[in-house]
Amino acid sequence: MNRTNALLTTTSLLFAGAAAALAAPGHKPNIILIVSDDLGYGELGSYGQRLIATPNLDRLAAEGVRFTRFYAGSPVCAPSRSVLLTGRHAGHTTVRGNSRVQNYAGQTLGAEDRTIAALLQQGGYRTALIGKWGLGLADSSGAPWKQGFDEFFGFLNQTHAHNHFPDHLWRNQEKVLLENDLVAVGDVPGVGYATRPRQYANDLFFAEAGEFVERNRRAPFFLLLALTIPHANDERAAALGDGQEVPDYGQYADKPWSNPQKGQAAMITRMDAGVGALLERLAALGIDRNTVVLFTSDNGPHRAGGAGYHPDFFFSSGGLRGIKRDLTEGGIRVPCIVRWPAAAPGGLVTAHVGHFCDLLATCADLAGIVAPRGQDGVSFASVLRDEPTGVRKRANLYWEFYEGGFQQAVLLDERWKAIRGRPGEEPFELYDLMNDPGERRNVARDHPGLVGRCVGLMDESHVPNAFWRKPADAHEREPARPK
Repeated sequence: MNRTNALLTTTSLLFAGAAAALAAPGHKPNIILIVSDDLGYGELGSYGQRLIATPNLDRLAAEGVRFTRFYAGSPVCAPSRSVLLTGRHAGHTTVRGNSRVQNYAGQTLGAEDRTIAALLQQGGYRTALIGKWGLGLADSSGAPWKQGFDEFFGFLNQTHAHNHFPDHLWRNQEKVLLENDLVAVGDVPGVGYATRPRQYANDLFFAEAGEFVERNRRAPFFLLLALTIPHANDERAAALGDGQEVPDYGQYADKPWSNPQKGQAAMITRMDAGVGALLERLAALGIDRNTVVLFTSDNGPHRAGGAGYHPDFFFSSGGLRGIKRDLTEGGIRVPCIVRWPAAAPGGLVTAHVGHFCDLLATCADLAGIVAPRGQDGVSFASVLRDEPTGVRKRANLYWEFYEGGFQQAVLLDERWKAIRGRPGEEPFELYDLMNDPGERRNVARDHPGLVGRCVGLMDESHVPNAFWRKPADAHEREPARPK
């Protein structure tokens, strides 16, 4: 037995007794929410991927619940994460889009926001964010330590998070210098790429996650592990033609693929290995049975890896139409796998329609906490427990998007998908997802009554936001940046 296995065995024996008590009925479960970055619906083996190996996530699906109709909050990063954390959909949440340097306020959670972390923190959970934040800088109301996280390690700025070999990260309010050099690109500190890469950010995140879990094994904890895989380093892609940064290509090194394609596959398989190691850590500590592990992605797959990269190569959207920045299914339908051995049956595949705004209500339900008023989600804890009588169906879902003009989408009665305002498309699109999941045939002219309902939902779902204005809101003055 090697040293690592011996340590795992010893640790497992030490905590087996404590684990039995922790798994007792009524004990609040630990919750680990793993959010990948730009991972497509079809990029895991359990969702049909054939070229990229993801054995640990496939095992997670085999031992838990796999959702086939789960939706991100937005087709891009920041608003999707804002929806996830606040439980309010894209027409209500604070952060509506990916902002630029001149509009950081538009990408900052407010002091009035109440996140999953804050809710669970007040309910007795130890909370941590490891990885990518992007919803508030250190001097703002959106800083992680002001939004319910006891511990933070990672990237504050989401453009900084493009760099997989950064020269620094943040630990709470302190900058942590790393061994990587930096070729700076632009004005945001840390943005660029390394020519002498030493420390891979996501390796550090998985290591930190394991340490957090071990430190807090005896009390309920909530961990948001916000990875930056497989997002491209956009700056390196522009400069060198390859944004898929990874320490090595591993089993893909000899494939007759372009380097960005090798990097994409290697990033995902490396992420999969990190998830596997974290699951082993939970088992070794004896707390895996009463730990809910949820894995998902913040939006659809990207096309920013550089020369020789295209998501069609890996069938990344899983046959759905569109990618990141699209309100079609490929841009917002994402993988979602949940494993909870103490309560959830293994190998369950569900067509339940879930959404990022449901995560706050679900986490509150799991923890025995009343969700606050004003959020848009519904708990899917009953799905995890395989209790059909407790499952609530969705009347509708809503999205909005601001890049390239104001766009809106709704899902009505879990079947009819409507999109308004897409550049280059008909003014109004309606698709029957039951018979046309690829959204190939616009049936808006055939169903004027449904179109009217969808238009009404779009109009009532959008609440004006001072920093993210649709054309009718353009008369509003620009507010000062909040602190």
